[in-house]
Amino acid sequence: MDDANALELIRLADGCQVVSVRLASRVPAWDPDYYAADIVITSDFVNAQLRILVTLEDLDHWAGALDCIEADNLRTAGGDVITVDWPPAGNDGYLRFIVDDPYVVEVHDQPQTQISVRVPLDLDEGWISEARQRLRDMQRLINPDD
Repeated sequence: MDDANALELIRLADGCQVVSVRLASRVPAWDPDYYAADIVITSDFVNAQLRILVTLEDLDHWAGALDCIEADNLRTAGGDVITVDWPPAGNDGYLRFIVDDPYVVEVHDQPQTQISVRVPLDLDEGWISEARQRLRDMQRLINPDD
């Protein structure tokens, strides 16, 4: 897998704006648990790309993030907006999902530039099912024996 053949793990699009995560390659080549990935934002206002590292464990975290987003159904009992970070915030760039109407995805470049971009997305009802299918396809591709 190389940058030209990158595979989309995440694609959130509303017809005007897109936030995606594309797995590009294993890094380093001798360690099958780490992948170079690009978070890509495409919109009329801003186009950006951020290189991050994604682990196999991060794929499990993405499944958990989808569960959390789906289960919380927009608001907690106290009316607070739900936020979910993926991959878990820390040493690298990450996405922050803000479950509201519309959904908002923030892309954070931390700790490099400390820049973040906020992208509101009017996602279709079926976006979580599509996200789960992309995740299953990716897991089968990188772990064909599982």
